[in-house]
Amino acid sequence: MAVLLDIKNASKRYGDQVLLDEASATITDDGKVGFIGRNGAGKSTLLRVILGEEELDSGEVIRHPRLRLGYLRQHDPFEPGETALAFLMRDSGQPDWKCGEVAGKFELKGSLLTGPVKELSGGWQTRVKLAALLLHEPTLLLLDEPTNFLDLRTQILLEHFLRDYRESCLIVSHDRAFLGATCDRTLDLSSGKLTIFPGKVDAFLDYQRDQRHHLERTNAAVLSKRRQLEDFIARNKARASTASRAKSKSKQLEKLEVEELAADSPTAAIRCPEVSPRQGPAVRCRGLAVGYPDRKVAESIDVEIVHGTRAAIVGDNGQGKTTFLRTLVRSLVPLAGEVKWGHGCELGIYAQHVYTSLDQNDTVLSYLERAAAIGTKSQRILDLAGAMLFRGKAVEKRVPVLSGGERARLCLAGLLLGSFNILILDEPGNHLDVETVDALAQALLAYRGTVIFTSHDRSFVETVATNVVEVGNGRVINYGGTYAQYLAAMNSEIDAKEEAAGGGKPAVSKKPVGAGKPAGKSGPGKPEGGRAGSDGKSERDVRREIGTLERSIAKLDAEKRAANEAMLATTDPAEALRHHTAMTAAADKLAAAEERWLELQEQAALCANDR
Repeated sequence: MAVLLDIKNASKRYGDQVLLDEASATITDDGKVGFIGRNGAGKSTLLRVILGEEELDSGEVIRHPRLRLGYLRQHDPFEPGETALAFLMRDSGQPDWKCGEVAGKFELKGSLLTGPVKELSGGWQTRVKLAALLLHEPTLLLLDEPTNFLDLRTQILLEHFLRDYRESCLIVSHDRAFLGATCDRTLDLSSGKLTIFPGKVDAFLDYQRDQRHHLERTNAAVLSKRRQLEDFIARNKARASTASRAKSKSKQLEKLEVEELAADSPTAAIRCPEVSPRQGPAVRCRGLAVGYPDRKVAESIDVEIVHGTRAAIVGDNGQGKTTFLRTLVRSLVPLAGEVKWGHGCELGIYAQHVYTSLDQNDTVLSYLERAAAIGTKSQRILDLAGAMLFRGKAVEKRVPVLSGGERARLCLAGLLLGSFNILILDEPGNHLDVETVDALAQALLAYRGTVIFTSHDRSFVETVATNVVEVGNGRVINYGGTYAQYLAAMNSEIDAKEEAAGGGKPAVSKKPVGAGKPAGKSGPGKPEGGRAGSDGKSERDVRREIGTLERSIAKLDAEKRAANEAMLATTDPAEALRHHTAMTAAADKLAAAEERWLELQEQAALCANDR
């Protein structure tokens, strides 16, 4: 195991906003790291620092001499008229056969590979960029929200690629399902501090909650003990016979300190319109054909969505999801057949382009006040504005100074303040952080109206959807199963294609970052039974100590967990404090043992490289 990046005491601020506050973390070459944090926490800034595009105010980022970074570019790197194959050859300098082999991992074949790359959809262009990344054989991939705007099939292909990819990755994503499927470690950026956790994102979030709960219980025990000591001192310090004992208790009191709890991030307060539930069909499509005068996208559509359902519209990019939605809301005229909405349906529409129609004279607050249903309380308007990241003076911002993401969030907030009993939502989670997307999902679950939506966030869809409508191959059908079943079917289909193609494994061999040195021979003074490590131990001795340490680490970890469970179970403050002391002692020993284990792993790697 080698250290690819060592971030030490990194500090970075913009004006009064502190992004990094003497933050430290280490990225090694033996894992894939999911990078999480609230919007605006500084994740993208840290990526730019790693790439050398920004400087730290203080601190340093130490890079391994043979580190090769691969960064998924968000801009368009293609030349006019260039094919995907020509781009890959130009960008990587690799021969056509090698480019074609790697492109095949992402199903880039035939006309997709030899046709103009700029005519491909955004999802297919992202596949081309990923193939280009792989051809450069980086030792560390940096991916910033790689699933944004990718359809489900491309997301799953990317997952399969990353799972099989043998080099290290640092992945920023708000999609917990994607991080859970691809990353074995988690890096969190909160309040300017970096925390590296040796487990998946869900385990880290559980750990965070447990740690906070533990700290609250410990503080309660400490405060209770302090009150007891203060009471004893107050009753006994004035009497000569007990004054010495009171003084002793005073010293104990000085040692009892309450640990500071990290401030809670603002919690999203989202609530959908309050409507009366309705029965029967909300919308019926009969013999419907959708598309444009010069191109039919889908036909023979016979779909019915009933009131109270939350229908997810799914399908690959370019298959017609948006065209179908636009036809449902009558912004496109059907080519044939009909769309019929039920009596009394009031449609609230959120589309990615809707923010272009905002009144330039509005402020955030004035727009929301006008969009809100009659009788909406001012506090609810401010709560929802805050949930959409318009907090404090941000509600006074005028529309012309808002970014595209801010305008999109403003339109979504206005929609949720209305009185609509049908919500049509096109990618509502874009521009929102994980916590706000979760809050939106819970609000939609409590909503008594009907929801028809698209989303690339699988966790969001699986939480919200009650049924699935699939758009593809010129048809629109009600999928019979759940979204989880739809995902399983998609995974099976991709697995079968990869197996038929020979496994679909990336043709990149894992080499140590320090590879390339000439193989050494055993010299004088090196003991038999293996190469010598940096402290003179043979490889056999190093491996033996690693085995002993691993048993000690397992034992200390069990002790720490047992003490933690006992502390949480007891209601006696003194006993809780005793268990906390035992847990802290075990944790200190565990940290020292793990640090020694890491040193021995590096020694073992050096021995193996010298063979």
